Amino acid sequence: MPSRAPTATTSNPVPSRQPLSLAARAAIATGFVLAGFLGLVGLTLSKANQSRALSTLRERLQNDAIALITNFDVNRYGKLLPPDTMPDPSFSQPGSGLYAIALGDGGYRWESSSAIGRDFTFLKSLEPGESSQLIGPIDTRMGRLYYYSYGVALDTVEKKSVRLTVTVAQTEDQLEGDNAVYRRSLVVWLSILGLMLIVLQFLLLRWSLTPLRKVASDMTRVERGDSEHLDSQYPLELTGLTERINVFIDNEREQRTRYRHTLADLAHSLKTPLAVIRSQLESAAADDPLRRSGVLDQVRRMDELVAYQLSRAATSGRQTFAIAVPIAGHAEDLVQSLEKVYAAKNVLCEFDIDESAVFYGEQGDLLELMGNLLENAFKWADHRVLLVVKAQATTARQRPGLWLSVEDDGPGIAADKIEKVLQRGVRGDERVQGHGIGLSIVQDIVHAYQGELLVDRSPELGGARFSVTLTPA
Repeated sequence: MPSRAPTATTSNPVPSRQPLSLAARAAIATGFVLAGFLGLVGLTLSKANQSRALSTLRERLQNDAIALITNFDVNRYGKLLPPDTMPDPSFSQPGSGLYAIALGDGGYRWESSSAIGRDFTFLKSLEPGESSQLIGPIDTRMGRLYYYSYGVALDTVEKKSVRLTVTVAQTEDQLEGDNAVYRRSLVVWLSILGLMLIVLQFLLLRWSLTPLRKVASDMTRVERGDSEHLDSQYPLELTGLTERINVFIDNEREQRTRYRHTLADLAHSLKTPLAVIRSQLESAAADDPLRRSGVLDQVRRMDELVAYQLSRAATSGRQTFAIAVPIAGHAEDLVQSLEKVYAAKNVLCEFDIDESAVFYGEQGDLLELMGNLLENAFKWADHRVLLVVKAQATTARQRPGLWLSVEDDGPGIAADKIEKVLQRGVRGDERVQGHGIGLSIVQDIVHAYQGELLVDRSPELGGARFSVTLTPA
């Protein structure tokens, strides 16, 4: 069974709860405020309508009482005569909920048709000119009542006065029914208003947060390598932030460039003295072959270590703001160079590269990765090498991943020797020329980009297959 080479991956702790977006925070906060505001408005309007309804009820009962008083009359004997007409037809309808009762001198009592059979024993006579204002609601056998009483003195022909107290009462059900209708209408209209305000709030939030979405979109373009800077026009509040981000991007790229230049200078400064030492030792007399051989071995080992460490140090790894590097052109250049080096073997290299496949990172890392894999394949192949590069599917906010494999028709690598071959300084066959660090450099680059290297047998060519997977970022 083929074994996977160990990979170095960085795993960020996954939050148990996804943070709310700015739009969601604003929507929730505004929703609570809107609900509270509309609730207070509804409560205020309901209380105001209840006060208005009580005031209207008082005025109506007072007007009905005065109308009834004006319809009462007194004959020459001082006897009260009931009114001929009612100010409201409800007084003539039994059980209508609107009642009229008159109390006079000498135990006089008159009730409207609607009040016949009802218990109004709690009513009392008032002095002339005295009114009870609006009283209620009070609990009675007829239910809860509001009533208004007014006391007057009616003069007879003989200039005698007869006291009369007129009371007009109405059940609470009628008032509460009107209030309930008003509350239902109020809830409906406030709900409609709330929905309209929510829609308006949603539109305003989308318009207000458009600059932030634009910043996020431009950042994605920079991360994907489609743009070098945040180059759109932003509101004043975001200008300082975007300018600092652009400065950070420039500083990061400048630092990487300066780092590469420093490493290149270090390579030149180390390789030149080593080359001089090697040339002098190779041209020296062979009077001390053991010493000469030992020094040459150490110089060769120093040369290999310098090459390996420089390759490791120059590997930039996965970057937030990486430029997309096309693969097809660089692959053709590498293959042409290797075909010249291994012309005696007459190796044919075939390509299967997606046009959309790109490498997000340093061009030098890509060349080092493909170059070492292709050189290893050319070294061990009999006649055929296959390079396959596929772009991995991704979401709109991610950079696409990459899958790259190099296969050959050589003898392949036994499963129990894969880990050993990937170690630094180990060669698959000591008889084959090489330093034994090419695959180790490949593994370091793959680790730096948080990818995965898999070595198994090629299903098509039968030799070794080296597969590199770089996940979407």
